Amino acid sequence: MKSQTKEVIAQTRYWLEHVVIGLDFCPFAKPVFEQGKIHFQVTDAQSLECCLEDLIAEAERLDTQSEIETSLLIFESSLQDFDNFLDVLDIANDLLFEQGYEGIYQLASFHPDYCFADCDADDPANYTNRAPYPIFHLLREKSIESALAHYKNPENIPQANVKLARELGLKKMQSLLEQSMQAKKE
Repeated sequence: MKSQTKEVIAQTRYWLEHVVIGLDFCPFAKPVFEQGKIHFQVTDAQSLECCLEDLIAEAERLDTQSEIETSLLIFESSLQDFDNFLDVLDIANDLLFEQGYEGIYQLASFHPDYCFADCDADDPANYTNRAPYPIFHLLREKSIESALAHYKNPENIPQANVKLARELGLKKMQSLLEQSMQAKKE
């Protein structure tokens, strides 16, 4: 594994541990993280075709490796433009459907410039979906269903996350993301 790839994974792991888990943005992430059931895959794909091929490769990895609960496909140097990222995300969702993965995997997304449609760019709420790199997150639908069955009022999670991010404020949320980028390879 290239040194730079290790650093990208370290930065992503730091963000996952200190932001997503540390702030409890996803109450289901901690056990999976602690059990080592998250696969981190860095790609340097530049073309749309290569990005989509890498996504399908991750779905196939989940098909064959049941010990992996979820996979983060991290775009090291592509999809940096948020609008382009959203366009590719739409195509990726369509591709998963076409490949027969509807109901099997769900695709979540994170981006350094994530901005909800109803938010200003500097709204701390955006940091609930901001990450050090553009990321496609493949989750097993069965695992989501199982986790949600044991969680009271899961529909309140997004609103609670937005509330917390806004309470912490823009500077704190920016600082947490910046700290992720300072993480060094293991």
